[in-house]
Amino acid sequence: MPVSDRLRAELRRALDDGGAGAAAARVALGDGPLPQRLEAGIRALAERRGPGSSTCPSDAARAVGGERWRDLLDCARDIARRLAQRGEVQITQRGVVLDPHGAWRGPVRIRTTRSDR
Repeated sequence: MPVSDRLRAELRRALDDGGAGAAAARVALGDGPLPQRLEAGIRALAERRGPGSSTCPSDAARAVGGERWRDLLDCARDIARRLAQRGEVQITQRGVVLDPHGAWRGPVRIRTTRSDR
């Protein structure tokens, strides 16, 4: 199963379960504007996985964009930064929480700051 299909299936499970990330999963799987769907995808995946795990900007880009995911990666990273600046997620690199206002490069992970699963 392609990675994008696996990630969309994870979003569908979040929606079907009705738990953490369900509302965001509905938006991510919809047909709204791509930036809105990317933000929802990041939130849904991070919330579903919980504070003890993480997701990658590319996961949301793959889930929303399918084969075009690479075109969405910069936008997904920018959205993750904005979510971190609002305190909704943390951006980490090698397990260290990054300053969302600072400069960072390379692979990053995103985890929810919500503890209610």
